Amino acid sequence: MMGMLSTSGAEITAHAEDADIIVVNTCSFIDTAKQESVDTILEMVEHKLHGRAKKLIVTGCLVERYRDEIQKNIPEIDAVLGTGELADILAAAGIAPAIAEPTPFTILSSSAHPHPTASQQLKSGLQQPASRPEGDARQKAGRFARDAWTGTSAELPTYLYDENTPRLLSTARHSAYIKIAEGCDHPCAFCIIPQIRGKFRSRTIASVVAEATRLAAQGVREINLIGQDTTCFGEDLGIQDGLAALLEQLAQIEDLRWVRFLYAYPNKITPRLLEVLAKYPRLCRYIDVPLQHAATSVLKRMKRGGSAEIFLKLIAKMRLVVPEITVRTSFIVGFPGETEDDFQQLCNFVTAAQFDWLGVFSYSDEEGSPAYLLGDKVAPKEIERRRRKLMHLQKRISRKRRKQWIGREIEVMLEGPSEETDLLWEARTPAHAPEIDGKVFINDFGEHESPKAGSFYRAIVEEAHDYDLVARLL
Repeated sequence: MMGMLSTSGAEITAHAEDADIIVVNTCSFIDTAKQESVDTILEMVEHKLHGRAKKLIVTGCLVERYRDEIQKNIPEIDAVLGTGELADILAAAGIAPAIAEPTPFTILSSSAHPHPTASQQLKSGLQQPASRPEGDARQKAGRFARDAWTGTSAELPTYLYDENTPRLLSTARHSAYIKIAEGCDHPCAFCIIPQIRGKFRSRTIASVVAEATRLAAQGVREINLIGQDTTCFGEDLGIQDGLAALLEQLAQIEDLRWVRFLYAYPNKITPRLLEVLAKYPRLCRYIDVPLQHAATSVLKRMKRGGSAEIFLKLIAKMRLVVPEITVRTSFIVGFPGETEDDFQQLCNFVTAAQFDWLGVFSYSDEEGSPAYLLGDKVAPKEIERRRRKLMHLQKRISRKRRKQWIGREIEVMLEGPSEETDLLWEARTPAHAPEIDGKVFINDFGEHESPKAGSFYRAIVEEAHDYDLVARLL
C-alpha cells in the first residue's frame, strides 16, 4: 500500500502528527493483538480530532473480521480495507493513480523491470489463483465459512502481490521480507487465519526471484521469506518441493548474503528441502517450525497431528542432514482440555529437544475458530502459570546453548548502535532471525574505526547470557 501511494504522489511519513492521511494496519490473530490494534486506532483518532490529519483509514485482519462493528463504534474512521483490498488504498485515500518518479533504493524499480502503470498497480494481484486439493476439500467441509461474520463480504480474499507491485522498504536497507504465498489451508483448531486470509496461494518462482534480484541490486543483503506456511509453496501451482526449488534459485543471486525462510509446517520439511539447505552457503541453516504442542491428545484436538516421538525424529534428522542448523519453534499452552499431564509431556519434550529458540503463547479463545466451541477450558491463571514455567525451562536451555558459543568465530551483520547504550552495537548471525531471536552485542571494534550498519564482519564470542551474546570484531 505504501508503494502504491508513493508512486501516485503521496509522501510517506512515519510520524502521525505530520500526516494528512493516517493508515492503521491491524491484526486480529489473538486477543492481545486485537487490543493493540484498537488502542492504536483510538490513538490515531486523536490526531484527526485535534491534529493535522484529515482522513483515517483502517486496514488488515481486524477489518476483515469485524468491519461493521469497527465502523459503528469508531465513526471517525473514513474507510476500511480488508486483507484482499490492498489495491483500493488509492481510492480510500482520495489519490488519483498517477505515477511519480521512483525514489532510489526504496521503490522497487529497474530498467529490467519497468515501473508499473497506474492500471497495472490496480490490477496487480487480483487474478484468480490456483488452489491445492486439500484446500478445495476443506472449503467444502466448511473450513473457510464466514456465515456468522460481521466483517467483509462472503468472498474469500484472493489478492497476491507480484514483482510488479510497487513497494517501500519499512525495514533497514540491508534486510527485507518477501511474502512468497498468502492464505492457509490447514485445519488447525485454534486459528482463524484461513477465514481471514483465504485459501493458500503461491506466487511463481520467477516472480519471487525477480523481486529478490531487484532488492539485492538496491543493497539488500538479507532476505527473509514469509507466508502463513512457506513449506507449501508451489503446491497449488503443481510444483513438487517448490520451496526447495525456490531456495536453489535464490542461492544463485550473488549480491545476497543470507536467505532465510520462516514458518515451516512439520510434515512439509522434506529430504529435498534439507539437502538444499545443507548445500548452499547463502541459505541460512535455520528452520522455524511452530510445533504448537507435543502431547498427542492435545495435537489431535488441535487438528495438527504428530507426537513428541515423531517430532524428535524430525529434529534429529534436521540436525543430521544440516550440521549446526538452528531450530526455532513455538508452543501454545492452555489449549482446551490440556491437562497437567499433557503440559508435563510438553516440558519433557522441550528438555529432550533442546531448541535454540522457543516462543510460548497463551491460548487465546478466538470466536470463529473450531476450538472456540470446545469445552473444558483452562483457567487464565493456570495458562499463565504454565507459560511462565515453560519459558523458565527454556531460559535454562538457552543459557546452556549460548555458552557453547563462547570462543567461537562467527559471521555477523551489524545492525547499528544499541538502544541501551551507544557504547554497544547490535548484530546478528545467520542463526538470529530479525526481531524474534536474541542479539549479538559488539563491545570491541578492533581496527574497524568506522563500522557500517548492514556490513558483514568476522567476530569472536567472548560472553554468553540467557539469550544474547557479546563479541568483538576481528
